[in-house]
Amino acid sequence: MLAFDGQKLASNYDVFFDRIVNIAGAKVALVDVGDGNIDHLCGPPVMIVWKPKGGTVQGITVEQDGCGAPASVTDNSLYFVPYLLPGASKRVMQWSPQDGLTISGNLTYMPDPGTGWKDVDASKYEDMIDAFHNEAVYRDAETLLGKDMAILAASFLAAGGTKKTASDIVYFDGCAPHNCGGNHGFMAVDQTNHKLYFARSSGKPRMDVWPAVETWPADIKAALDKALGSPN
Repeated sequence: MLAFDGQKLASNYDVFFDRIVNIAGAKVALVDVGDGNIDHLCGPPVMIVWKPKGGTVQGITVEQDGCGAPASVTDNSLYFVPYLLPGASKRVMQWSPQDGLTISGNLTYMPDPGTGWKDVDASKYEDMIDAFHNEAVYRDAETLLGKDMAILAASFLAAGGTKKTASDIVYFDGCAPHNCGGNHGFMAVDQTNHKLYFARSSGKPRMDVWPAVETWPADIKAALDKALGSPN
């Protein structure tokens, strides 16, 4: 629980004091307040605590979809810039003692401009999400996945490294943290033929596959079967 002079400000599973900063002459405390964040997909919401001149202690929580964002400090404002997965767009929030919490703008995930299939270098991938930095890969993935891109990208957050088929096609499987049964993803990148292959198991009887599994080369289909099981 977070309280000041007997005034309860917040209560949750996780209450963690971060730091005190000076914003426009006001001392402001930043406190992480969340439910433990067991899925690890994002940080906990942030509570801003301050005392206006002549007033009582105030607290306001900054979050989007249950997620917090790191606070960037300037002399006059706090900015909360969210971490984005491929396909995602979120608000950048701004706070000051004078104006309170406002929307500074929208932030959208973007690939590196001008990068094409010739620039793909899977040896540099720390994880498969790095593949989406390439503009050609990103645009092709966007065409295949549409609105499902962000949730599929979340399935790559907890995993090992990349592997290769006998035909030198790079592939990878991973899970949303602590949720392999609900979001287990697969991706293959065929640089030679400029093709992408995706699959996602979410506990439903049939997994989602892009494009239709009947069009997959045999060695990529075999890699999928080994990683996630057969989609049929």
